[in-house]
Amino acid sequence: MNNDINLAVLIDGDNIPSKYIKEMLEEIAKYGNPSIKRIYGDWTKPNLAKWKNVLLEYAINPVQQYGYTTGKNATDSAMIIDAMDILYSGKVDGFTLVSSDSDFTRLATRLREAGMTVFGIGERKTPNPFIVACDKFIYLEILQKPKIGDFNTSTRQTKNKVDRVTPKVIDLILTTISDVEDDEGWAFLGEVGALLLKKQPNFDARNYGFKKLTPLIKSIGEIEIGQRKNPKGNGNLIYVRNLS
Repeated sequence: MNNDINLAVLIDGDNIPSKYIKEMLEEIAKYGNPSIKRIYGDWTKPNLAKWKNVLLEYAINPVQQYGYTTGKNATDSAMIIDAMDILYSGKVDGFTLVSSDSDFTRLATRLREAGMTVFGIGERKTPNPFIVACDKFIYLEILQKPKIGDFNTSTRQTKNKVDRVTPKVIDLILTTISDVEDDEGWAFLGEVGALLLKKQPNFDARNYGFKKLTPLIKSIGEIEIGQRKNPKGNGNLIYVRNLS
């Protein structure tokens, strides 16, 4: 993905803990320039006190939204209205919606219909409809740096924060390789990764304890890895093919 695009980062302050802020913004910077950063909530309430302490440090603009009606989420409405205003302003190329709330599913779909790239960031509890409505969805838990005692050197994974590489995951990868393979069965790993995201927007090697896709692929014995010289520059490109 092009990391030169301008992104509007809209954060649901009522729904996302402030402890993730540093890692979250570092992650967003990989995909684009966060030219607009806003966080929404009722700042008169004590539950947003921790967010107040980090807003200035990370140049995030707070948007005050009072809960006018009992049972209605005013923060969601404010985010949605702002997102549409930003969309029509033409100032950004994409959005990062930071929430674990499925209420933003339709917003993500609408933004993508308008040609925007949409990244979603939320906790693992995020409902699947919101996840699949995004181009890419990132779990906040995998962004946290492991603490001493949480790291298992034998598995190279952090405890309780990673999924197991199940036969279903392996089958997804093998099928995706087959979808883009050439006549000799080889597939460019970059194309494999891109198609995996289209099939499953929350697919991320870090969910399984690996920093990148290549070591995850290497851990699967049913896949062969090779290299080819990059015709457009220095270095080699990684190719994979199914052994079965």
